[in-house]
Amino acid sequence: MTDLIEIFGDDWRAAAMIVSAVVSVCMFIFLVASATNSTRKHRMRRLEGVASRAARGPATPMMANLRREQSASSVDRFFTKFIPRPQKLRFRLERTGYPITLGHYVLIMLIIAVGEGYSVYASVGMPPMIAALLGVASGVALPHMLVNALIKRRQAKFTSEFPEGIDVIVRGLRAGLPVSESIIAVGRELSGPVAETFADVSERLILGDPVEKAVQDVSGMIDTPEIKFFGISLAIQRETGGNLAETLSNLSDILRRRRQMKLKIRALSSEARASAYILGCLPFVMFALLYLMNNEYVMKLFTDPRGMALTIAGLFMMTCGGFVMFRMVRFEI
Repeated sequence: MTDLIEIFGDDWRAAAMIVSAVVSVCMFIFLVASATNSTRKHRMRRLEGVASRAARGPATPMMANLRREQSASSVDRFFTKFIPRPQKLRFRLERTGYPITLGHYVLIMLIIAVGEGYSVYASVGMPPMIAALLGVASGVALPHMLVNALIKRRQAKFTSEFPEGIDVIVRGLRAGLPVSESIIAVGRELSGPVAETFADVSERLILGDPVEKAVQDVSGMIDTPEIKFFGISLAIQRETGGNLAETLSNLSDILRRRRQMKLKIRALSSEARASAYILGCLPFVMFALLYLMNNEYVMKLFTDPRGMALTIAGLFMMTCGGFVMFRMVRFEI
């Protein structure tokens, strides 16, 4: 312990370097685990390859890029100079289904970073360097997590309603309507992400794009296996022929069974997920209670070098444990 005291002393730069090292190690573990998930990536590459060959066109439509460039305000163009890969970020914001611009996103990041850093510095009494690091980390992570949550929420809603859209197409085909008219009917009769997606497909069909290419161009805004299955079914039917109504009816039944299996797995793993949430939140809840009851006792974790070392080690182990539990209860179907 005396060595720790000599290392830290009153120099907060060493503590800031340790915090940065812990964050870097956690991000490295996450990136390595994501990169090694070869099974899912291989499946997604196969789906994208088949759909791209069927559409015979680029995955990102030129018209969508032109609309994004024209709708960008001066504030967005200003922040574009400082943000890496702004087109990808703008595309992610559009996938949420809400009118969130790049300027709004950066403004939210700055508000969270400044508010979090100042609140930690003023209320808890952390050193300025550590408070600034926490503020920057919160300003980057929280908006990113919020956008991901909105995208997943829209994808889940689309997945739950997509079989109904396929049923509308099947009824139109059995009534004698062509595929394009049946797809346009989905955008008129339904609501939510399914109606918005098929409305975009309808616009491309009116402009003269083939059905497969129109579905492929729009599928990037949702990016779910279900709509890729739909595009592949259309491509296979065009190349081999057959009863498209029967094929889409079988696809609708498969998608419903797939969603039922997901819900069943989620129910079976609910106990493990609840345990992970409780174990992850318990240390922070206990810290808040102890801070309210005995402020001086808890603040030694941030003023005493030994407490700082233990806090950093505890956060690192909690991050590793939470990551392992998250990977254990996540199943791919």
